[in-house]
Amino acid sequence: MTKFRHLSWMMMAAVGLTISIAPSRAQQPDVGDQPGLIADDSYQQDPEWRKQVVYYRTTEAPGTIIVSTAERHLYLVQPGGRAIRYGIGVGRQGFQWQGLMNITKKAEWPDWTPPPEMIQRQPYLPRFMAGGPGNPLGARAMYLGTTVYRIHGTNRPDTIGTAVSSGCFRLVNADVMDLYDRVPVGTKVIVRQKPEL
Repeated sequence: MTKFRHLSWMMMAAVGLTISIAPSRAQQPDVGDQPGLIADDSYQQDPEWRKQVVYYRTTEAPGTIIVSTAERHLYLVQPGGRAIRYGIGVGRQGFQWQGLMNITKKAEWPDWTPPPEMIQRQPYLPRFMAGGPGNPLGARAMYLGTTVYRIHGTNRPDTIGTAVSSGCFRLVNADVMDLYDRVPVGTKVIVRQKPEL
């Protein structure tokens, strides 16, 4: 009987420890958002995520942006069956979406005001951060429709090719500046979860 009680107490203690750890884990910083961190421009990206011109079949007009979250690539459609392909970071599990948008606004070194939903999930985030090298939005941002989502740069180049964001699409700063210069406000943006057949 003593062994049974001891085992019961051990089980209850383990359950209590697990319950007490779970909420603190929810408060840990999101690896994708590190305000104040300066991007490491010497970071060597895997060739898969580097900007390149590729063959790309689509019926969409040149100038259209197609985001493939499954592939972790953003395509800027070009004439002649080609596209400029950029490696991107995408929304983590539960924050992925699809749809048709337009770029409604563009900003250089954008300020960052995390939306209330993000603050609720990550209360350690600043309520406002001026644009600059340590800003998680990076060097440029292109705002999608009237949503809180953007195509933007990052101060974490090591997150390209991963699913870590709260629904935005991030590129290394050199790539987002290149894309920013190529597309105007009004550009059509198609976000797909699965590759087109």
